[in-house]
Amino acid sequence: MAKELPKRSEVKEEYTWDLSAMFASKEDWEKQLETSNTMVSEIEQFEGKVTASAENLLTVLEKSAAVEEKLELAFSYAERLYDQDQKNTTHQAMAQKMYALVTDLNSRTAFVVPEILATDEAVIEQFMKEKPELELYRIQIGEIQRRKAHSLTAELEKLVAMTGEMAQVPEQVFSILSNADLVFPEITDENGEQARLSHGNFVPFEESADRRVRKEAFEKFYGVYKQFANTLAGLYNGQVKQQIFAAKARNYPSTLEAAVDSNNVPSKVYYNLVDTVNKNMDKMHRYVRLRKKCLGVDELHMYDIYTPMIADVAKKIPFEEAKETVLKALAPLGEEYVAKVKEGFENRWIDVYENEGKRSGAYSAGAYGAHPYVLLNHNDTLDNMFTLAHEMGHAMHSYYSNEKQPYIYAGYKIFVAEVASTCNEILLMEYLLANTTDKKERAYLLNHYLDSFKGTVYRQTMFAEYEMRSNKMVEDGESLTAENLCALYHELNEKYYGPDMISDPEIAYEWARIPHFYYNFYVYQYATSFSAAVAIAHEILEKGAPAVERYKEFLSGGCSKSPVELLKMVGINMEEATPIQNALNVFGEVLDEMETLV
Repeated sequence: MAKELPKRSEVKEEYTWDLSAMFASKEDWEKQLETSNTMVSEIEQFEGKVTASAENLLTVLEKSAAVEEKLELAFSYAERLYDQDQKNTTHQAMAQKMYALVTDLNSRTAFVVPEILATDEAVIEQFMKEKPELELYRIQIGEIQRRKAHSLTAELEKLVAMTGEMAQVPEQVFSILSNADLVFPEITDENGEQARLSHGNFVPFEESADRRVRKEAFEKFYGVYKQFANTLAGLYNGQVKQQIFAAKARNYPSTLEAAVDSNNVPSKVYYNLVDTVNKNMDKMHRYVRLRKKCLGVDELHMYDIYTPMIADVAKKIPFEEAKETVLKALAPLGEEYVAKVKEGFENRWIDVYENEGKRSGAYSAGAYGAHPYVLLNHNDTLDNMFTLAHEMGHAMHSYYSNEKQPYIYAGYKIFVAEVASTCNEILLMEYLLANTTDKKERAYLLNHYLDSFKGTVYRQTMFAEYEMRSNKMVEDGESLTAENLCALYHELNEKYYGPDMISDPEIAYEWARIPHFYYNFYVYQYATSFSAAVAIAHEILEKGAPAVERYKEFLSGGCSKSPVELLKMVGINMEEATPIQNALNVFGEVLDEMETLV
């Protein structure tokens, strides 16, 4: 009999998140939606008159911020409920209602930005003198004016806003198909028992010391995606086409330029990353050779990429132990930081274990006015302990920004989103390395460090290159089919993993399971953030309190400066290749030590 996942109702309450910090009930949530709708009606009264006076402009900006704050909280509540069990039709309906409502309200207020843009900047400046309260909105208005060349008339802005709900369809359908509808087969585990594959246990099976288990899990898992490859290619094609529509509508030369500009990041940061990683492919190929040697295999296959290179050291790390270790590892960040993380652990910020219908993976999310929430699918592995540290880094970034910034500047840009999370991971790694004297355990930890570089810098850059090239294919008039997406992905896999890796046919279908490909050029930021975090974490460990204070200022910055300027506060310039190259040099140094140990 196969081990099946528990139903949501069977999970102990202490291991689920408590969403009452947002709303006590669905009825309270619905009242918030009604209030938001009323507030939008009040903003609509200003159509054609937004900049008729300083008073009007202030009123519109204040009301817009207030309604956005309410909607963000309501949206977060519906999404968290939906993600804890995507088979729950009530929560499905709430999430769908939220998407529809946000699209409707955005289209009804789409006149605001064009009216601000149509007003002479000198007039806006005069308004700020008349109404000092407008000074709060200076950065927000400056950001609107920065994108003037990509803004439309009020009528066209409304039309584009109305497409928002349709634009969400590829991602929504992918999520439902992948998380709720796909049925994965059973495999025979290490103990000879039948176990059903799932998103949550696929990687743990790939980490197994038993190669037969790894191979069976790999072939059967990707076999399901192969079966639905044409449908998934159609969804991804739809995603790219809606990105192209949005880019063209706003006069961008490409989807990539449109995506990075939305975060105020120069496109050369993206190209720098891909170029620098490509120039350092020798280190990745060295890593693959080392893995092949450590595993003692004649042929290294893609199902050998997750299993530890150092055998018989892996141990179960229960969730309670993982929490304690993470708290100790984060001690260099100071008592205040650690106390807040502990508060999150003790007050049900976290949804811990996998259950039937639960969204796969892990994330931190939340909204202004409530503490952050963390979704995990914890499996008691070393990797899962790092995931806990990672997601609490996100949560603390949100906590500090929400504490220090007004609502309009609290939401930090995606470009810096992975810095805090990765910094926590590196502090955890350095803590574990400093607290082991066992040569084999040290090698095991270095293996994990190498795998972090492999997974976050090389793999995410490979994803970024895939996204860049697949978008370019459609922009050049080519359709995305399962066949050409598989060919592109297989080619990249061979380039990144090198001649010592057998790029099995199944790996060509990996693109079909990656949810981040529906996030519009998101993944490159994992690699840039990891590179920045390597430098920040080492600075904190070397310089102590002054470095921690600079880092907290960065965490508290929200979007009060551009992402590139925020990172300059901690001495990192992502417009240059240097931070990427420095991080890859550390990868090379860890490789050197690992080669001497094995």
